[in-house]
Amino acid sequence: MHYEKRHDRLGKTIAVGLMIAVVFTALAFGAVEPWSMFLFEIIVLALIALWAARAVLNKRLKVRLPDAALPIAALVLFGLIQSVAIPDNTGRWMSLSMDAGATRMTVTALVFMLASFVLISNTFTTRKRMSVLSGFLVIYGLAMAIFALVQHFTWDGRFYWLRPTLATSPFGPFANHNHFAGYMELLIPLPIALVIAREGRGEIRLLYVFAAAMMGVAAVASLSRGGMISIVAGMMFIALLSVRLRREKQLSRVTMFFSQAVVVIAIMSVIAAGIFWIGADQVIKRITQGQAADSAPGRETFLSSRGWIWRDTFSMIRANPILGVGLGAYETAFPIYSESDGSLRVPQAHNEYLQVAADAGIVGVLIALWFIVAIFRTVSRGVRSRDPLLAGLALGSGGGIFAMLVHSMFDFNLQIPSNALLFLLLVAVASNVAASVPNEKLAHQQASRRGSEERTEAIVVQRAVMSSEATP
Repeated sequence: MHYEKRHDRLGKTIAVGLMIAVVFTALAFGAVEPWSMFLFEIIVLALIALWAARAVLNKRLKVRLPDAALPIAALVLFGLIQSVAIPDNTGRWMSLSMDAGATRMTVTALVFMLASFVLISNTFTTRKRMSVLSGFLVIYGLAMAIFALVQHFTWDGRFYWLRPTLATSPFGPFANHNHFAGYMELLIPLPIALVIAREGRGEIRLLYVFAAAMMGVAAVASLSRGGMISIVAGMMFIALLSVRLRREKQLSRVTMFFSQAVVVIAIMSVIAAGIFWIGADQVIKRITQGQAADSAPGRETFLSSRGWIWRDTFSMIRANPILGVGLGAYETAFPIYSESDGSLRVPQAHNEYLQVAADAGIVGVLIALWFIVAIFRTVSRGVRSRDPLLAGLALGSGGGIFAMLVHSMFDFNLQIPSNALLFLLLVAVASNVAASVPNEKLAHQQASRRGSEERTEAIVVQRAVMSSEATP
């Protein structure tokens, strides 16, 4: 008994440590600075050590690898191959990557993200822990939204009212408002999906609605157009996929879709009301003019913001179509293919799909497609869970993942460690829910088989009784 309690304490400690890692990476400005990434890696190593200790105490090491882990591992392997450098006849080091050092740093970050993904997948495996995680994510998202709004309306040029910054568009703990919106769009669908799945009592559902509305208000107040589009996309995804939810009452698909759409529209209305309450002028100007109300005059065009970067990225892709320029080597390679004067530093393509194609070529594109297909097969299976909590988690995770994949067409959220970690957490949650669905089907089949056997046995007994009564 003492051993079991110690074993359970280690599991709880790992779970708490993973939630701390999620919070830390966001509050540490997205973990984009070397010191914050270093501390994140220390946290991951400590959690791996605890996991190993737990396996030793349990005298058994059981590792579950979700389907989505395999393409990440393939990308890590491909990056390692790109980073291998050998000397040529002149003594220069040659590699498939145009910047082997940058590729090694990127691969290192991917390894720690993969380790975190595996840890999450093997820690939040019970319904109780999934329930704790869902509550944590909802409350955490609500707290992050409130903090971001308070800091926004009291902004004095310093993060947390302590650290000065030269960032031109900060919001919340992020130096870029698009990355804050990306973080929120991952979390907003979760409470909405839990309401649609009818998880929890009435007052809990009201909390979910309030949390979703506050996160939505904060995301829109950040003035990220990509974020606004992605939030709407995530809501549409939830409304469409929610018809796959299992119900105790048999309802038509049209009725179910209509009821889910009402929930989504109601929450969108609350978000809109919140925006008009705090002031809609900046939001309207951002949408119609492509700039914030207090920015320099003039209409922002696609070519002046991202268009020219995409144009030059296509040149890079055409020159390196198969293997790319190397993971993380985009910034080094860009000036070679750019038509600009080189006065601006361009470390990202502002489009994750173009950047994957530039960094890893066709090989990377195929790995990315493998990853996306694995995710949505998982989500589709997970929403069929008979448990409202698990079905809501799968649906909400899918909504957040889809929103991020839409936003990835305009930005580089997945290159921000905090956003990538939260994205992978949602993928792990959906994977764990999906893994439980076949077990539910098996249990249902076994129950049906037992019921059939019991009915057969009852018929046999009844016939025996009738036969004995008929015998004089």
